[in-house]
Amino acid sequence: MAYKHDYDKILTRLTIILSKLNSGEELSIKELAEEFNTSTRTIQRDFNERLISFPIYQEKRKWKMRKGFKIEKKHSLEDKLILDIIEKITEGIGGNFATKSHKLLKQIKNDDINPIYTKLNIEDISDKIDDILVLENGIKDTLEVSIVYHTDNHKSHKATIQPLKIVNYEGFWYLIALKQNNIKKYYIKNISKAILSKTTFEVDTDIINLLDSSISIWFDEHKTAYEVQLYASNKIAKYFKRRPLPTQKIISLNKNGSMEFSVSITHEMEIIPIIKYWIPHLKVIEPQWLKESIKKDLYKYLQDI
Repeated sequence: MAYKHDYDKILTRLTIILSKLNSGEELSIKELAEEFNTSTRTIQRDFNERLISFPIYQEKRKWKMRKGFKIEKKHSLEDKLILDIIEKITEGIGGNFATKSHKLLKQIKNDDINPIYTKLNIEDISDKIDDILVLENGIKDTLEVSIVYHTDNHKSHKATIQPLKIVNYEGFWYLIALKQNNIKKYYIKNISKAILSKTTFEVDTDIINLLDSSISIWFDEHKTAYEVQLYASNKIAKYFKRRPLPTQKIISLNKNGSMEFSVSITHEMEIIPIIKYWIPHLKVIEPQWLKESIKKDLYKYLQDI
């Protein structure tokens, strides 16, 4: 199936990249994109998201393995990559799911030390495993799923949906699905009684691209994307270089270490929480209305103190 094929391609690419780095090679985003016949954006995402836990860094547009680090080859690089990342992700999820997965992985790995350390603040959804398995099958086989959804005001309703992706934004799990040709966002822990149907549906690649470029659950498919220009001081610019936002484009790198960059969003709440998190080191350049909106929020906050 297409999903397994995509997974295999990603895994193969990550393994080759990690092997090259482990051998001391210095890797260029552009050259890797040409080698794997994919976009530079995809390769950048490999480094900034999929390989973020490994001791690698970027210098002068080249990615390198940090000096003094070497990945032991007791297992194949591919096996080790999978097991180490899975172990740390499940630790972040926590709960019964993490406990069971840790015991299983310990038997497989037979290692005393995992060189990867992550601190992921991800909510525990181990009590939703049965429903998640149904949703995953619906996504993989493009089959509609019926669910009962419980809203925050203690009401519930039945819905027949076309599941697209299970996603995690800021530690919370959501199901992105289509209902009557509109994108719907369902909080995973509010879903119950998921049942797989035999009705198939087609996936619009534009919708998948929209999900890939989204920054948070606030994305809005009904609005046209627009650019937000930001200034990052020299105290935080390095963080946006290390882990760019999904639609980030660098406008200028300044001699004092600061930078100006842009992001493309469909809803202001995709970027406002990020700006507020980094205040006073992250500022809005354009659009003016967004700058004024944040100023008003800060003024109100200070008045209420």
